[in-house]
Amino acid sequence: MRTHAPEEPEVREFTASVVAIDGRSVTLDRTYFYAESGGQPADTGTLGGTRVVDVRDDGEAVRHALAAAPDFGVGDEVTGVVDDDFRTYCMRAHTASHLLYGAGRRLLDDLGYGGFDISEEKVRVDFTTPTDIGDETLVELERLTNRAVWDSLDVSWTEVPTEEATARDGIAFNTKTEEGVMGSAETVRIVDIDGWDVAACGGTHVSNTREVGPVTVLERSNPGEGLTRVEFAVGPTGIDRRATQHRALRETTAALGTNTDDLAAHATSVRAERDDLEARVRELEREAVADAIDDFETVDVRDATWRIGTLVDADSNDAGEATKAAVEESTVVVAVGDTQSPYVVVAAGPESGVDAGSVVDGLTDAFGGGGGGGRPFAQGGGLDASPEEVLEAVRAWEPDE
Repeated sequence: MRTHAPEEPEVREFTASVVAIDGRSVTLDRTYFYAESGGQPADTGTLGGTRVVDVRDDGEAVRHALAAAPDFGVGDEVTGVVDDDFRTYCMRAHTASHLLYGAGRRLLDDLGYGGFDISEEKVRVDFTTPTDIGDETLVELERLTNRAVWDSLDVSWTEVPTEEATARDGIAFNTKTEEGVMGSAETVRIVDIDGWDVAACGGTHVSNTREVGPVTVLERSNPGEGLTRVEFAVGPTGIDRRATQHRALRETTAALGTNTDDLAAHATSVRAERDDLEARVRELEREAVADAIDDFETVDVRDATWRIGTLVDADSNDAGEATKAAVEESTVVVAVGDTQSPYVVVAAGPESGVDAGSVVDGLTDAFGGGGGGGRPFAQGGGLDASPEEVLEAVRAWEPDE
């Protein structure tokens, strides 16, 4: 015995005879509760007044799991009531997934079906396609799906011989993900949305696409190699998401002093201005570091001219580039970061007779931290000393013998 829900999805109340009871599991001689299959969740509702929490088809019969042990027995006639809100939502969501796949047929190359799933908040459809589903394609998928809703296409379903169905071109067919399709070895259930999409499917559907209502694409992701997952919403979740997006759009246009038609161009202009300002700020920061090094103290250490000093609010990378630019053939430049655990950068000219790496090694030996480099340039960080203590050690530097 299989559920009659896919063939007669509008049925919400029915009577049936109880043929078996196992604890809280009840089997009927017929049922209109949908058993979880192929990504569509099981119906909820009541059976003989007791809440139905799950419905499964184990291949032999449809088993109804109740929230409590039933107060009826085998042979009794009971009334089943399918939760109207949830069934209607699942019908809309399932048909919407077919509409989205139909839109994908028109936009994506070598399209394949990787499965779908309905949750209370959203629906997902997995596509297999080499086409990159970027923002523009995602928007077009949503547009075409909602256009198919607006066009009020009839939805029909019929049983087709398996051999005929598998031989026919244009049918989305995947027995692995659509577990309810292969109800028998001889026939396959085909759902046809007026030519927009034709697929083997064992789920419940609306009779016309206008019943789906607005479809709002939420996200896309790549759950596995060759798969693109598109998540969307129908009903309140989609409406609320659309309102949130509309509100954000209005607030953005007001903040930027433009309108929705010109928003993209305006945002591009603002971003270009921001990038230009950031580049100018970075250049000014580098110039400030260079100017600070120009004002460093000049001292003679071991017959070489050293320029030493501290840098405030400068990162070690900028300091390193500035010291390399400031060093001359016979000079040494040492910059110490004015921070709690200062860094040090050393650049030594080729005629200075100084090995920058040896200077940094000596400072890290004395004050901890770490660093390294070669003869022309070296740097260290995490020194356990004040900047002035580091500079005093530089003034007293003695090369390793």
